[in-house]
Amino acid sequence: MKVIAINGSPRKGGNTRLLLDAVLEPLAQAGWETEVVQLGGKNIHGCRACFKCWENKDNRCVFGKDAFNEVFAKMLAADAIILGSPTYFADVSAEMKALIDRAGFVAMANGCALAGKLGAAVVAVRRGGGTHVFDTINHLFFISQMIVPGSTYWNLGYGLGEKEVAGDAEALRNMAHLGRAVDWLGRAVAASAAPYPVLAGGEG
Repeated sequence: MKVIAINGSPRKGGNTRLLLDAVLEPLAQAGWETEVVQLGGKNIHGCRACFKCWENKDNRCVFGKDAFNEVFAKMLAADAIILGSPTYFADVSAEMKALIDRAGFVAMANGCALAGKLGAAVVAVRRGGGTHVFDTINHLFFISQMIVPGSTYWNLGYGLGEKEVAGDAEALRNMAHLGRAVDWLGRAVAASAAPYPVLAGGEG
């Protein structure tokens, strides 16, 4: 099985990456193929609401000169997707918001292409606003018919300076547990003979 962790922070080796690595460690130990994608700092723009993805239905955004299509292809190939973001003015980074909007829309246009995959949100926060970031990421998972595992607390790590979250012992325990929960749930889903009950976008 494969898990992809997408780092929405422009700081490649900062607090968000440290938290993502803590989630991935037990998954790697359990035999999962792991990959970290550095989204923050890449050229990725927001959704332009052109609806071309609904016309083409090719699992791509028609605006192909930025990072989106490459990252979305990796999301489609993964069994589990972990989205990590720092807290910027009580919300996700601009790059992460662009990915959420476009990934959600392209997935809907293509028969809910993310349905049945596992999704987990990971948030680095200095003090306040982290739960809103957590909610923003989970909104993508829920509307995309993904499966969201829980852990021991909200998936937040507290720190401002580089890798300061390493001192948040509770957060690191939570991240390790989240990784084990993703492993357990992923194996349960893979072992199930019943297909996931996808309802294509626009139905209901």
